Amino acid sequence: MNMNDINVTVSIVTHNSDKIFLSLDSLIEILGTDQSIQVKIFDNASEPEYRERLKKYLVYPFVKINFYEENKGFGFGHNTNLLETTGYGIIFNPDIILSKNHLKDMAAHLAETPECGLLAPKILNEDGTTQFLIRNHLNVFDYMLRFIPFKFVKKLFAKRLARFECRDLPDDRDSFVRMISGSFMVVDLTKFNEIEGFDDRYFMYFEDNDLCRKMEQAGYQAIYSPQFTVVHLYERGAVKSRKLFFIFLQSMRKYFQKWGWQFF
Repeated sequence: MNMNDINVTVSIVTHNSDKIFLSLDSLIEILGTDQSIQVKIFDNASEPEYRERLKKYLVYPFVKINFYEENKGFGFGHNTNLLETTGYGIIFNPDIILSKNHLKDMAAHLAETPECGLLAPKILNEDGTTQFLIRNHLNVFDYMLRFIPFKFVKKLFAKRLARFECRDLPDDRDSFVRMISGSFMVVDLTKFNEIEGFDDRYFMYFEDNDLCRKMEQAGYQAIYSPQFTVVHLYERGAVKSRKLFFIFLQSMRKYFQKWGWQFF
């Protein structure tokens, strides 16, 4: 496939994220003189000083910023950026760092698997270790087990947790999986538009799982391609913030009410 024929849009949704400036600097450096990739930033009612810092990136002709006056959440922002858009979208967290420009390579790889609507690379920590964010099923027990701070409890359920986090996926070939992380995913925008994008009733959390289920319901698969890698400056906000943990619980309830409760 000719890379020049691939239309790629990077979609970033932010709300006062302090990591976005490092992420954008890295992204723009990686893109270099390639202005064929569009970068759309949706700002969810950030502070005025933050918005002024973002405006500095408008000097790049391939960067567009939508300064929205209300915080409508993750899915709403990405839908605004990507619905009614053609080609391939990159759901790109404001804390993602690229080591090389393989955005079009990932889009081309997804295009070569027409039965798939979504692609996930291997997502790494800053130290090069893997973040295990792939899921083949969701249930309340396993999800909450990840939040328990006691190591002896996690050790007790280590094998179960490893299965839940799909730790046995091979590193040398693609794998078809059921659910991938919204921190970074490649989406076929024809299929994304067909299923009407994210369900924006989720403010944040679980909207990526829901999107994967909607794709699956429509007859499309998700593919995990570990030959591509990105770095995710991961912070478990729901662990550190009571407000975010409450939002997490609300989204969990919405997800299981929609798709059926599974406790174990």
